[in-house]
Amino acid sequence: MNQPAAPIQSKIESTIDSARIDRWLAEDVHTGDVTTDAVLDVGAPVAARWVAKADGVIAGLAEAEAVFRRLDPDLDWRPAVAEGDAVAAGTELVVFEGAGRAVLTGERTALNIAQRMSGIATATRGYVDRIAGHRARILDTRKTVPGLRDLDKKAVAIGGGVNHRAGLYDLAMIKDNHIAAAGGITAAVAAVRAHAPAISIEVETTTLDELDEALAAGVDMIMLDNMAPETMAAAVERTAGRARLEASGNVGRDNIVAIAATGVDFISIGALTHSVIAFDISQRVDRIQS
Repeated sequence: MNQPAAPIQSKIESTIDSARIDRWLAEDVHTGDVTTDAVLDVGAPVAARWVAKADGVIAGLAEAEAVFRRLDPDLDWRPAVAEGDAVAAGTELVVFEGAGRAVLTGERTALNIAQRMSGIATATRGYVDRIAGHRARILDTRKTVPGLRDLDKKAVAIGGGVNHRAGLYDLAMIKDNHIAAAGGITAAVAAVRAHAPAISIEVETTTLDELDEALAAGVDMIMLDNMAPETMAAAVERTAGRARLEASGNVGRDNIVAIAATGVDFISIGALTHSVIAFDISQRVDRIQS
């Protein structure tokens, strides 16, 4: 097995505080849950459970618990699986008991978060498993839902992927429009170094000539954008370890093994977070006591 490339950075940690949860709940509850408030008395206890309705990788249970606990601080939450576990359809994920109004009112918000995160983790794990044995590691992008980037990236890490930059501030990514504005790769790199001398720099390239210019500029990482696998392999040979290489563009299940076989360090996949297929989880209420 080839030695995996070192991560770009440690995984991004999410922050789930009461104010953030309140914003999520306010979007759904607003002036009140008219249905639940009508059919359940205040304090009526409920026993419920979550069940997986598909095969996949679980993520977002901690965030879901935080949603329910914001509505019922005394909630009894008992996970049957851990974050990152691969489960089969029909697997019981968590059992919990609490105030019925909290369990039903928080259901959709909690499920939305967990289903999205589990969907991302599942997709990521699928790609990670597909290229097992190769050096390349699966990398996420900034193509995330505004306000949920930390959760999207946390889910990628849970699925076995690697987090790329958190935003525009922690890595200089010189893309085609920057290159055009600066008048070339060399000029763009010089401008970034003058503005932020300590920042790591990645440059987007589409040809081997552009790769050579980026290498001559001494950048830390180079994106190989929409290159054919044979061109990527030539880029790996030409680079000879002088910079880390990221393959990007039109990556899918049909071509990812061929891309990984070129020897690149990372393969970035925007679809992990911009085209999420939510993982199907069902909440089942087992008992309501008056």
